[in-house]
Amino acid sequence: MRGWWQELAGLVLPGDCAGCGAARAVLCPRCRDALSGAGAGPVRPATRRAGPVGLPGVHAGARYEGAVRAVVLAHKERGALPLAGPLGTALAAAVLRGGGGGAGAGAGELVLVPVPSARRAVRARGHDPARRIALAASGRLRRAGAPARVAPVLRPRRRVADQAGLGARERLENLAGALEVCRGGARVTAGARIVLVDDVITTGATLAEAARALRAAGLGVAGAAVVAAPADSFVRIRSATRTEQKSCE
Repeated sequence: MRGWWQELAGLVLPGDCAGCGAARAVLCPRCRDALSGAGAGPVRPATRRAGPVGLPGVHAGARYEGAVRAVVLAHKERGALPLAGPLGTALAAAVLRGGGGGAGAGAGELVLVPVPSARRAVRARGHDPARRIALAASGRLRRAGAPARVAPVLRPRRRVADQAGLGARERLENLAGALEVCRGGARVTAGARIVLVDDVITTGATLAEAARALRAAGLGVAGAAVVAAPADSFVRIRSATRTEQKSCE
């Protein structure tokens, strides 16, 4: 009940921009542009040089700061459901930029596997943020020519403590063995290129645990993609020209 009411209200009732507060705009053009995916690129956890063991390559669609951070939180914590579309645009860009291992037309089926929220969090929020964003992203990927679909095959195996306030090592310990593949999940995703998706990456512990659960079920992971990551998580890539110049010196 809560979910559809919030979505309907967000569509018919004008409000302030979730990113900057501009009047009478669910998301203003400037904040929508911040989620266009133009800045998508590879990232690694800012708190650990190489990230936790088992973490697949991760790409992010935007920097987790300012308007982008505000939009992610408005969707996730305040139930601003129409924002899933713009967030899905950023996620789709991250998948296309590299999280899908070369996603594109003719490259085979691409399956987005969202990292599941804890059951109590879903009940409190009235929706599963990562799954909703993944559905929006899959639609954009299909329009871009990538045969994408969403397969929510992961589920919590046990209760975990709230991650807020935990350090990188504590998060790893808290999440160890916390996820598993649903019965039939391996069959549903057999033969597809699997990309793990989530809204934000911090320490990488959640994505690493999700990848472990998939591998334990005999499933390969092509990569991971997130809507946003901290600015200092983005990996700088030297241009080929610069690299060639240095090698000739």
